[in-house]
Amino acid sequence: MSLAPVSRREFLATAAALTFQGKPRTRLVLLGTGGGPRPKRDRSAPAQAIVVGEDVYLVDCGDGVARQMAQADLPFSRLRAAFITHHHSDHNADFGNLLLLAWSGLKGPVDLYGPPPLAKMTDLFFELNARDIEIRMADEARPPLSSFARAHEIERGGEVLSRPDVKVTAALVEHPPVVPSFAYRFDTSDRSIVISGDTARSEALIALARGADVLVHEALWVPGIDWLQKQMPNADPAQLRKHMLESHTPVEEAGRIAADAGVKTLVLSHFVPGDIPGLTDDDWRGGAQAYFKGEIVVGEDLMEI
Repeated sequence: MSLAPVSRREFLATAAALTFQGKPRTRLVLLGTGGGPRPKRDRSAPAQAIVVGEDVYLVDCGDGVARQMAQADLPFSRLRAAFITHHHSDHNADFGNLLLLAWSGLKGPVDLYGPPPLAKMTDLFFELNARDIEIRMADEARPPLSSFARAHEIERGGEVLSRPDVKVTAALVEHPPVVPSFAYRFDTSDRSIVISGDTARSEALIALARGADVLVHEALWVPGIDWLQKQMPNADPAQLRKHMLESHTPVEEAGRIAADAGVKTLVLSHFVPGDIPGLTDDDWRGGAQAYFKGEIVVGEDLMEI
């Protein structure tokens, strides 16, 4: 069964879509679809929510992720875990801020998964914000913010989380020079969803995504690198181009990867450049469509799939 992507407004208008064959449907919400740390007008930084029943699991915590959760009507009280793919600022800039801003609504511990030094980063964030935390604990009788955070560092692929309603598996992907970098697969009773993270073509990712219902994969528009170089005067143009071509996936290759993995739906996201003038959804779709004949979704912020 193909489930067409809808805007958040459309989804709320059809609450019946929350059930899938009589059971709560596993939902994917694209909270942010822009790639790179430079803020953009129309795309937030990378973040995805996988909603299993009423429980929320996040993959990546780019700038503004807490507000995007609010925009998507995802209650902080239902946040169960957050997974960081790798330590680049567009993927982890609001990792700590998410906890701080959601603090008043959290109902229980949030498990935090990602590469080292995740535990140290968590402790340092609490130290950085100690004054605010102390004041709010005294003034509002809140429990310690640290009691809501359980950091788990991962360094290799394999099963990361196993609960009765969801299993999460990680695979090491190719995103030099950032090592380790991960992709994550979520398997539930009704769907399998894979988030690529940032990567060049990765055989480990293809194996992880084999037969999945949905693959969310980053997309690079290679002709747009020239335009991107002009937006980043503090970066060396030659080194920037080298990084983009060695560490990311052209949209055409994303189509090949989806075909090789045999997924049902390819969702393009983490667009680089994500704000180049004149580039259309048809351009992105057409690049992948040359190699992948399944359903292709050009992601947008707050889209539900």
